[in-house]
Amino acid sequence: MSTRKMNKAIIEDKDIFLGLEDSKRTWKVNVRSGGMEVHQTTMPAQLEVLLGYLKNGFPKCRIHLMYEAGFKGFGLHDDLVARGIHCVVIPPHLVTEAKVSKIKTDKRDARRLAKILENGDYQSQCFVPDQERREDRQISRTLVGIQKEIKATKNRVMKLFDFHGIAVPERKLWSKAGMLFLRNVELSEPLKVSLDALLVVLAVLEETKKKLRVYLFGIAKKPRYAKAFKLIESMPGISWFTAIRLVLELGEDLNRFSSGKHIASFAGLVCSEYSTGDEVRKGGITHIGSSLIRTMLVECAWVAIRKDPVLSNKFHRVYSSVHRKKTAIVAVARMMLVRLRACVISGTPYQLCVAN
Repeated sequence: MSTRKMNKAIIEDKDIFLGLEDSKRTWKVNVRSGGMEVHQTTMPAQLEVLLGYLKNGFPKCRIHLMYEAGFKGFGLHDDLVARGIHCVVIPPHLVTEAKVSKIKTDKRDARRLAKILENGDYQSQCFVPDQERREDRQISRTLVGIQKEIKATKNRVMKLFDFHGIAVPERKLWSKAGMLFLRNVELSEPLKVSLDALLVVLAVLEETKKKLRVYLFGIAKKPRYAKAFKLIESMPGISWFTAIRLVLELGEDLNRFSSGKHIASFAGLVCSEYSTGDEVRKGGITHIGSSLIRTMLVECAWVAIRKDPVLSNKFHRVYSSVHRKKTAIVAVARMMLVRLRACVISGTPYQLCVAN
């Protein structure tokens, strides 16, 4: 462990603020107290080493620690809280930083985290789901990865044919008839071996996808998710598959979102703004937050506008104003998310209404 000499102004029974910049092998730690920096060190990325450092260096002190969400997830947060340490996990994009800063290092990041923790100079912190929901949510996120791999493998198959100038029935290539064609198509031996290898990979991925969907359906039946799952599933355009994924991403209790605007902001479905003086400029959505939530809602919105007159009316009103379907459907997705929150909080299933 490399260290810098500790400032002796720190004694027992004080509030100590640590900024921790984590990586796979090492942690950069910066310590502040009483408005001054008192120590800076680098240590192995091991919880026992950190706890020993705190016990020996700051006995009987009240420890507050901040790190950015990302590499270590929330496991480190759980371990620290279990040992009585106040831990704040903050999204990287919400960490304040000088606009003119041109240098970024782990030491500087640790120093910045310690300073804003001591000053309370951060907008909000991550909501940390319990371990069960984090593990259940991993099924949904793994499924997303599998779906991307399936798409990539299909693209590799198409690229093989395109590169070698072989015509194929592209539109129905992945139907039963199309797969039969791929298995029996006449090719030279090297191309046939390559194609068969890709088809084997595709078959394994498709089978894995089916297993994950079955497992996810089992998660939807858990008592803790049942109420929110049924309420979200009652919304037009949202199937059981999307409903349980939204529950796992947003949580089964949405009271932590103080308003519809709050949950829309969490999902990055509010307008960005670049205004100064008398000039007001509003841009597209902020894209802050989970892209998975936005993608699911937008896909559901296209179905919902065919079923719900109110959502359909919203789509056409926005489209008639901006003449962009993408903008209009995003507005519908935002409206769906706000209504989703209202349904879950009130415990009332979604009701179709007649547009005014």
